[in-house]
Amino acid sequence: MFSTPPILTSALSKISTPFRRSQLGLFHGKTKQYGNNVPHSKHKTRRTWLPNVHTKRLTSDALGRDHGGVDNYLLRTKPDLLGIEGMRLRILVREQLDVKRAEEEALAQAEAKIQLEKEMKEAKQRRRAKVAHAQKSREARLNISEGIFGSGPTPPRVDVS
Repeated sequence: MFSTPPILTSALSKISTPFRRSQLGLFHGKTKQYGNNVPHSKHKTRRTWLPNVHTKRLTSDALGRDHGGVDNYLLRTKPDLLGIEGMRLRILVREQLDVKRAEEEALAQAEAKIQLEKEMKEAKQRRRAKVAHAQKSREARLNISEGIFGSGPTPPRVDVS
């Protein structure tokens, strides 16, 4: 009825490998190998070699828990070398990094908005100080001119705010 998607087919073919444990960890594509034992008598016997597997507990910076200091390894390694568990961890790391990146962008935008408001407030204060200084200097000139020329009609004051 329905054809199997190629992605599922490739995943199923990887699961059916002789060394199935390689799909449950990060083995960088290492699998079971086959060959012959060849003694001095040249009588060949078949044998297999399994990867030298060691259990390690590593921490992930992006996930913030034990999964390995393997973020760069997970993000930069070819998918066919990671296996199913490696791809699952890669997706988790990518999602977490996207969330952190979005939070950082939102924080940066908020800080930029606060900085802009602060600069606008400072500019407004500078304008007010400039206007107040201009009024004081105008009053001082009027006082000086009244002292020199005598008291006369004073011009009406214009309040600029």
